[in-house]
Amino acid sequence: MQVLLGPGDHAVVVTPNYQAAETVPLSICEVTGVALRPEDGWALDLDAVEGALRPATRVVSVNFPHNPTGAVPDEQTWRRLVRLCDDRGIRLFSDEVYRGLERSPGRGLPQAADLSPSALSLGVLSKAYGLPGLRIGWVACRDRELLGRLERAKHYTTICGSAPSEILALIALRARDRILDRNRRIIAGNLPVFDAFFSRVPGLFEWEPPQGGCVCFPRYLGPDGVEAMCTGLVEQEGVLLLPASIYRSALTPTPADRFRIGVGRLGSQEALDCWAAWLDKRR
Repeated sequence: MQVLLGPGDHAVVVTPNYQAAETVPLSICEVTGVALRPEDGWALDLDAVEGALRPATRVVSVNFPHNPTGAVPDEQTWRRLVRLCDDRGIRLFSDEVYRGLERSPGRGLPQAADLSPSALSLGVLSKAYGLPGLRIGWVACRDRELLGRLERAKHYTTICGSAPSEILALIALRARDRILDRNRRIIAGNLPVFDAFFSRVPGLFEWEPPQGGCVCFPRYLGPDGVEAMCTGLVEQEGVLLLPASIYRSALTPTPADRFRIGVGRLGSQEALDCWAAWLDKRR
C-alpha cells in the first residue's frame, strides 16, 4: 500500500476485514469500504464496488477466500471485478492467502495476476499451506516495473529472507498438491464435527461452513451477547474465538453478533467438548 498509494489518492476495500486491510491504506489516503453482508450470503456486490470508485481511485483491495467469513465469489463475478479495475486503470490488490482450501474444486478462482497485466496477488505459506513458522510470502504481478518498486520498498524493512526458510518453502511449493490435499481433508473431516456441535445447542447459533479457507463467521444468538460469550469462554475454558469487535470497521457497519472460528486444526473435538460443557453449565 505504501508503494501503490499516496496522499490525495483513494482506495476501496471490502469489509469486514482483518485490521491492516483498512488501517494501512487509511494511514495514507482516503478509503471507502464495500460491505459483504450476511443477508446476501457475504456476496461481493460489484455495483457497490463500482459506485465507490472515484477519479482518484488507485487501488481496489479484496481478500478471497475471505477472512473472516470464508466467502468466495463465483468466477463470473471475479472476472467482472478484474475487468472493472482494468477498464478504469485501477490496481486490483488480491489477498489470496487461503487460496487452495476451497470446499469444492470448482470454487477455486484464478489468480488475479493471471487474469490482469496490472493486478497483484498476495500469497503466503502460513495459511493454506499451514507453515507459518517459515515466514515466507510473495507478491505475483506481471508489471515488472512495479515489482522493482516493491522490492526497493521491502529493503527498508527486511534485506533478505532466511535461507533455510526459503529452502523449506521450495520443498513445500514442490509438494503443493499433497499439502493442500492434506489440509482440505482436515477441513472436510472437521465440518461434520462442527455440524454436530452446533446441533447440540439449538437456538444459540447460526452457522454455515466456509466456502473456502478454514475460517468462518457464525452468528451468536444468546442473550449475553457475543463479546461476553467469547470473553467467558477463553477466561474459563481456554477456548479462543474472535468476537465481532475484532472485525469492526471504521468504513462501514459490520455485524455485532458474529465471531470467527477456525475449522482447520487437528483435535478440534476437545475444544468443542469444552465449549459445549461450558454452555451446558450456564443454561
